[in-house]
Amino acid sequence: QQIQEDLNKQLFDNLVSFLRQSHSEFQEKTTEWTCRMKSREIPTAALVLGVNVTDHDLTFRSLSEVLQNNITPYIALLEAKDCPGIKNLMRKLMGQLMNCCIEVDSLEDEDCVRVSQKRIRCSMTSLINWYESVTKKTDSKTPSKKRTSSSRHWQSPPVVVIFKDMESFITKVLQDFIVISSQHIRELPLVLIFGIATSPMIIHSLLPHSVSSLLCIELFQSLSCKEHLSTVIEKLLLTAQFPFKLGEKVLQVLINIFLYHDFSVQNFIKGFQLCVVEHFYSQPLSVLCCQLVDAKKRVNSLSHNQCENIRRLPSFRRYVEGQASQKQIALLTEDNFLKEIIQKLLEDLHVYHENYVSVLRCLHVFTSSLPKYPFGKQIRELYCACLENRVWETEEYESSLQLARMLNKSDLVTMLQQCVEIFVSSSGKEFDKTVEKLKEFLTQFQKLEAEAFQEQDVSVSPQKDLQKKTDLYHLQKTLLELKESRRSKKLTKFEKLRFEVVDYIDSLVRNYLVPADNKTLHEIVYFNTASVLRGHLNAAPRIALHTALNNPYCYLKNQALKSDGGSISNKAPDICIVYKLHLECGRLINLVDWLEAFSTVVMAVEGPNADAASSDQVDDIIHARFIRAVSELELLGFIKPSKQKTDHVARLTWGGC
Repeated sequence: QQIQEDLNKQLFDNLVSFLRQSHSEFQEKTTEWTCRMKSREIPTAALVLGVNVTDHDLTFRSLSEVLQNNITPYIALLEAKDCPGIKNLMRKLMGQLMNCCIEVDSLEDEDCVRVSQKRIRCSMTSLINWYESVTKKTDSKTPSKKRTSSSRHWQSPPVVVIFKDMESFITKVLQDFIVISSQHIRELPLVLIFGIATSPMIIHSLLPHSVSSLLCIELFQSLSCKEHLSTVIEKLLLTAQFPFKLGEKVLQVLINIFLYHDFSVQNFIKGFQLCVVEHFYSQPLSVLCCQLVDAKKRVNSLSHNQCENIRRLPSFRRYVEGQASQKQIALLTEDNFLKEIIQKLLEDLHVYHENYVSVLRCLHVFTSSLPKYPFGKQIRELYCACLENRVWETEEYESSLQLARMLNKSDLVTMLQQCVEIFVSSSGKEFDKTVEKLKEFLTQFQKLEAEAFQEQDVSVSPQKDLQKKTDLYHLQKTLLELKESRRSKKLTKFEKLRFEVVDYIDSLVRNYLVPADNKTLHEIVYFNTASVLRGHLNAAPRIALHTALNNPYCYLKNQALKSDGGSISNKAPDICIVYKLHLECGRLINLVDWLEAFSTVVMAVEGPNADAASSDQVDDIIHARFIRAVSELELLGFIKPSKQKTDHVARLTWGGC
């Protein structure tokens, strides 16, 4: 939520200044506002938010709070589903502005709202009268104080109407509202905000020129959802502040859902929350997934069973195998010695994350400045590549080094300066020598400036000799000498220094960007079970339906519903009995045979104790239950009526799940 507010701050500040300007013109009755009133233009903000519609609600809620705190208390948020007609729109608008409940008693009073036991007709005239009465009350309370632009609200604050999903509104409704509002713009300081998911051109597509000319439109663009996601990943995952981490496959599942489904940052956060819950629920050692100080305290209180769980971790087994035999015995048998080692290993893991983030940012400075973007422009793409395997063994990394060895001096110096800032601000304690080395490179680049001009003059001299000698023999001789000198040309000081810089960055990458799978106790802080997350997020409705209908005990947890694989329990819900029977049929199912089989299963334990009169009643009840179960099965899409035979239904699903 804090990240969301920080990212939208610039956008909201621009909107507030736009509303202040529009409102001040109305307040001060300036010439510009007078001209606008003559043309009946309504100040309108076109807010382009992108296609991630599920994130818009949070943005509009935050915007509404900002406007209420800085501009006006009169804000209405309208959605297309609530405004199928102009009467519905006006009723919704007045209901929100007047903070009243909307009651519809009859068709005659459909366009009225109830305010303080009084019915007010939903019209622009009623809205203007209400606004004038409210602003007069406000003015009468503070007669001697004139509010300035720095006040919380002005004397006559504007009425802001936000259309959250403009593309979904009926064109006729929008047109009528804009035309009606423009006719009363002198009495009511109305400001419109259009929430747009696609393109600003949608305004001109929905509204004809005669209507769009009534709007004074200013465009506002929010941050793209991809940049928003990269910021969220950087603040949540690329930091040592939060010990919980996502594995490569889990992070890739969340990013793929984001990129190929909805572009929703909110859904990405929900997936992240699901990973947190699943990790702390399924991993018994997640009690140590906390801040380093707390983790060290919790290690001392570990039980013997928890120590045994640590000994079973694959990464800890690898660590034990690499130790001396006496230490191996102590680690596997002595809990106190094990706890001391765990504290040290957790501290090493914490230091690893601190160093990892700093070097990753430094590498991103280089790769994002290269012309072909080998790892993309966003740091999340580089982070995924580093999580997956040893990044220095990939083709993209090799191409990045080749491109980096061809950078000019100004770009290289800029990158080194950014890396110095990253390592200086880093919390890692191992980068003091790294900062000194990078500053030494910067000093050497400064010394090379004067020498570069001298080398340039020397390289030009052979060409001058070439121009002097016009004899054919001497000309050929000089060309051959130039060719040989180019073949055996030695690297300049700048090229050597550039190679040293790239090699040094390469050494940092190889030392600090080791995949987390190679670190001991990484299972405590990393969530890697992508299959569980995929099962939660990627819906499989057919499998869920088949499981529920074929084995209702899986969901209901009723012991009476437990049955063998092929048997059909008469205590199961009717739809489950009908479903199991239909699996035994072919393409066409005879309803009479189906009903008889259903009746046989249901009556299995009741026995022939009832008399003839009651048996007829029981048959009617069973018949009704069967009809309802078949109807539910048809609603779910398993069967459909057959045109070939009226007393048959056609089966629609085949194969196992």
